[in-house]
Amino acid sequence: MVLARRLRALLLRIWSGPRRGACAHTMAPPRFFALELPGCNLAHFAVGADASGAPTDPRVVALMVPPGRSYSLCVPVAPGADYGARVRAARLHQRLLQQLDRGPLKRCQLRRLLCYHPGGGAGTLQQGVLLHDPSDSPDTRRALLALLDSYLEAPRPCLGEFVADSPHQLWQRRWEMLDGQGWRQVEREPLGPAPEPDLHPAVPDLPSSGVFPHREAARAVLEACTAFIPEARAMLELVDRCPARAQKGKFPIIVVEGLDATGKTTVTQAASESLKAVLLRSPPACISQWRKVFDDEPTIVRRAFYSLGNYIVASEIAEESTRSPVIVDRYWHSTAAYAIATEVSGAVQHLPPAGHSVYQWPKDLLRPDLVLLLTVSPEERVRRVQGRGLERTREETELEANSMFRQKVEACYRRMESPGCQVVDASPPREEVLRTVLSLIQTSCGHPDGGDLGPAGTWD
Repeated sequence: MVLARRLRALLLRIWSGPRRGACAHTMAPPRFFALELPGCNLAHFAVGADASGAPTDPRVVALMVPPGRSYSLCVPVAPGADYGARVRAARLHQRLLQQLDRGPLKRCQLRRLLCYHPGGGAGTLQQGVLLHDPSDSPDTRRALLALLDSYLEAPRPCLGEFVADSPHQLWQRRWEMLDGQGWRQVEREPLGPAPEPDLHPAVPDLPSSGVFPHREAARAVLEACTAFIPEARAMLELVDRCPARAQKGKFPIIVVEGLDATGKTTVTQAASESLKAVLLRSPPACISQWRKVFDDEPTIVRRAFYSLGNYIVASEIAEESTRSPVIVDRYWHSTAAYAIATEVSGAVQHLPPAGHSVYQWPKDLLRPDLVLLLTVSPEERVRRVQGRGLERTREETELEANSMFRQKVEACYRRMESPGCQVVDASPPREEVLRTVLSLIQTSCGHPDGGDLGPAGTWD
């Protein structure tokens, strides 16, 4: 890690230092890229660096040299862009991925690509894709340029094409519209090595792209969507009726989290009956009719919807906890865990480390007294999912197809803080799991007036 920091500092000094010669004023700062490879590995490289002859990651080289040809497509976002610009860029990226699944482009291999600036902070990350055509067909280039022509307004995707003088020297040539006369390739720029950053490049962007630290941040995202998503306005009207800071009553609030098919529905229903508690769910029933609309939107919009759903549930929790205990089926931890696992490419080791601020509970959201995380083995969970036959969201479907995504979600759950999750093995029979859950509730919450649970599981 120390060696990587020294290498990064050295490269940045080289790239940002004074340059001599007639072309010095034309040299742009380097662009850094994180490329997701098979096995959820990440490779980092730089374009525009003074790196002639420097060795590039051999895994990157393998995609850039003949046979075949590779292209980069990234969606530009201006540093410090407002939420409206960020939503437009996210929707453009989503549209781009859909277009790449058609015509001659469908035969190409796609890999997730992020463009970033080390130390650039929030708002400097650009989502993109590396497209590899194994046959190097001219139809691919023509289709990509036609795709660029379909974007009549800014932002337009940025297209780059990779070429190789040899396995030891790679270049990128960007395509630009010159004076409205058509697309032309500009001067080529060398590829060079880039050290792996201390944090995944998506992490600085998380508080403004999916793990919103307060209600107003999520609200600003949906406000930017009202012109093209009518349901966003209706959602905001519900949120605005909720108190700015909901306050809990004297009775305990217990949240039950877990992946699909870990037994949340069974446990929450049984526990609420045993404790004579009110059972609430997030997202709440009052917004469930809009889930399909927002599930089809990019992550920033989808997560804003679910984040605000937590604040609506919080107002329900506040009211009900004045009269009885409250059991909640999912809450903020689910929203955050899925957002982090989605936005941070690569494997579990690329997630923000334990203790990072992204795992902290929002200060303006009503906090539960206890959070239980139900877990079962992957094999048992698959068996249960197949036996249910219920409609699943896109992320729930990905849990089945992508074991690494599942591992990342589970790791995020376990790293949550203030409050953290107490893990419960939900593999045993229902009665045994319920006894464990009730015991943890008794130990952590007790009776609001200091008493114990009675024989029937209720507070005396």
